[in-house]
Amino acid sequence: MRETKRERALIVGAGLAGVQTAAELRAQGWDGRVTLLGAEPHPPYDRPPLSKELLAGEPAEGAERGGAHLLDVDYAALGVELLLGRTATGLDTAGRRLDTDGGPLPYDHLVLATGAEAVRLPGTGRTPGVHVLRTLDDARALRAVLAARGSLVVIGAGWIGAEVATAAAAAGCRVTVVEAAPRPLPGALPAEVTEPMRRWYAEAGVELRLGLRVTAVGTGRVELADGTALAADAVLAGVGSRPATGWLAGSGIALGADGSVRADERLRASAPGVYAVGDCASYPSARYGVRLLIHHWDNALGGPRTVAAGIRGERAVHDPVPYFWSEQFGRYVQFLGRRGPADRLVWRGDPEAPEAEGPGWTACWLGPGGELTALLAVDRPRDLAQGRRLAERGTPLDEARVADPAVPLRAAAAPGRP
Repeated sequence: MRETKRERALIVGAGLAGVQTAAELRAQGWDGRVTLLGAEPHPPYDRPPLSKELLAGEPAEGAERGGAHLLDVDYAALGVELLLGRTATGLDTAGRRLDTDGGPLPYDHLVLATGAEAVRLPGTGRTPGVHVLRTLDDARALRAVLAARGSLVVIGAGWIGAEVATAAAAAGCRVTVVEAAPRPLPGALPAEVTEPMRRWYAEAGVELRLGLRVTAVGTGRVELADGTALAADAVLAGVGSRPATGWLAGSGIALGADGSVRADERLRASAPGVYAVGDCASYPSARYGVRLLIHHWDNALGGPRTVAAGIRGERAVHDPVPYFWSEQFGRYVQFLGRRGPADRLVWRGDPEAPEAEGPGWTACWLGPGGELTALLAVDRPRDLAQGRRLAERGTPLDEARVADPAVPLRAAAAPGRP
């Protein structure tokens, strides 16, 4: 292994991907300097609880300290220099220098882990009562809205919109969710799979308005394309996120049309000594034959292993089966893989059956050779765990066995297949 004592690995971004990269460097034996730069003043924290446990009612005192959401890392013990409240402003790749609002920082290896930022509704940046949910401060502000038990309009019926609606309804708020598409989760799942989810909103007392564009948002008011005006004590824009890479303009780092850092299969960016990981990075997937930009926790957790190996001079490739989970209206929803246009949908269990009759349901997608390409599990975590291993191996499955919810997925391999 190369001599590393005087080398510096500088990690920009103190979210899960950045923190995990620092931890992986130490776990893999890197003994050079490690500096972790975070734009927020808070100690590094985990993001999934922001739309789950924190909004659902974690004690305020714990939330103010970061509570259980702090990432469990002893930076001093790892010898990691933590620079918080410091923002990257530019990059000189030829001189291997990162510019920040606190002065320049030299590096030998640079890891871009700046994550993503919430997309805001045009013209609402300073409108009182209009919220997004991406940071701890965002969650604190939104939690105050829920505590007041007023009316909330959620724009966007995606994963975040559904989770916030869940927490708001449970807190006693009057909640309306508006979605321009004709179904919830329009960018993630097909209509036949999201159709059963409509009733989840109604059962929770949430009004779901589909196929309606928002034409204007003002203080206490949301106007829709059909002329309806919704009164709202607060509005949440849950319309997506984009890589936080604007500061890299002019740096020579190649960015995609989606704003992501265009990394290779080893998560190397387009400049020597620079890597990109997590929500800000896209990478080519040999598994799926396309370039992927994955804004999920699991991707931010796994990518740092590849980056740390590269910094240490070893070859490693990042090409996982994507995985994501959500908690909506009392249900545990998990998704893995990537559907293809020709994949066959196979149901395990009946999503229309009363919940008392069975432990949830699963939708499976099988590729041309019978391999599991994607899976959505609702309150069936065992299907997800077993399906994940099958998807990773590309094991051909017997469709009849897959369709029988009484048959464990691991036992659904086609005859003669392990």
